[in-house]
Amino acid sequence: MAVPAKPLALTLGEPAGIGPDITIAAWLRRHELGLPAFYLLGDEALIAQRAKTLVTTLGAEIRIAAVSPGEAETAFAEALPVVATGERATAAPGKPDASSAPAALASIRQAVSDVRAGRAGAVVTNPIAKSVLYRAGFRHPGHTEFLAELAATDASVPQPVMMLWSPRLAVVPVTIHVSLREALSQLTNELIVSTVRIVATELTSRFGIAQPRIAISGLNPHAGEDGSLGHEEQTVIAPALNVLRNDGIDVRGPLPADTMFHEAARNTYDCAVCMYHDQALIPIKTVAFDDAVNVTLGLPFIRTSPDHGTAFDIAGTGKANPASLIAALKLASRMAAANS
Repeated sequence: MAVPAKPLALTLGEPAGIGPDITIAAWLRRHELGLPAFYLLGDEALIAQRAKTLVTTLGAEIRIAAVSPGEAETAFAEALPVVATGERATAAPGKPDASSAPAALASIRQAVSDVRAGRAGAVVTNPIAKSVLYRAGFRHPGHTEFLAELAATDASVPQPVMMLWSPRLAVVPVTIHVSLREALSQLTNELIVSTVRIVATELTSRFGIAQPRIAISGLNPHAGEDGSLGHEEQTVIAPALNVLRNDGIDVRGPLPADTMFHEAARNTYDCAVCMYHDQALIPIKTVAFDDAVNVTLGLPFIRTSPDHGTAFDIAGTGKANPASLIAALKLASRMAAANS
């Protein structure tokens, strides 16, 4: 596997969640799996304490090295590199406290700063607890929207596009972290067009697919059944597809969402673009729950993330599966190499 010139910047995520656990578990398998070098942005004392908690379950000693980003690649072979953010984290496993939100947000901000300054090859984010952040005044629906704000310039804020990727299926929801009622009001011809343009561009530039095939779902059951079950396919989605075809993008649809995701159907496209969150995420979490990766398209840097939450109930137990984080690290490395 090609390796980026710079190590990956891995965020702490929610300190009381499984982010520290899966980070440690992934690092322990670095040689076995040929993982790209990464460093964790967070509080060294918290990581050392979690490592001490996990040593019996994981069956190995975990060495930790406090480093700068420039020292991380050299340290990685022998120790888990930790780069300080200046925010102390004191939360016990499964028990977020007042330090959780500042520590999580500082880690994200610094990861973005590092990759934009060329100190890191990509950003990989551990899971956050949005409820914890909301109580601390966080105003974004999720990671994706916060990253877009951090990527903003004086001229514009980029449109972030959330892709869930696995070797078996890649999906993109046009509307993301909003209620179904709000998704219906947000869904426009323009939003579909801009989303699919970003998907097509980045499937080529960052995934190496020369002519991406993109399947577009309908909104209503049976894609509206020729208008008898809803008109959005005719009035919103189909006109957007005409614009995209005129751009030279290979789009198919609008297709009934309930027949798009069986194995034979998946073999006919490279990515499925769906109209709302659950329409896209239910199928991929069914076929690739352990190894799906969250990828944010449309940003001026690469960002991947495990496709799961903080799992407070198993934090600190050693039961957390690092497979999705491992997949996120590998995909970030692949995308960074393609982008270099």
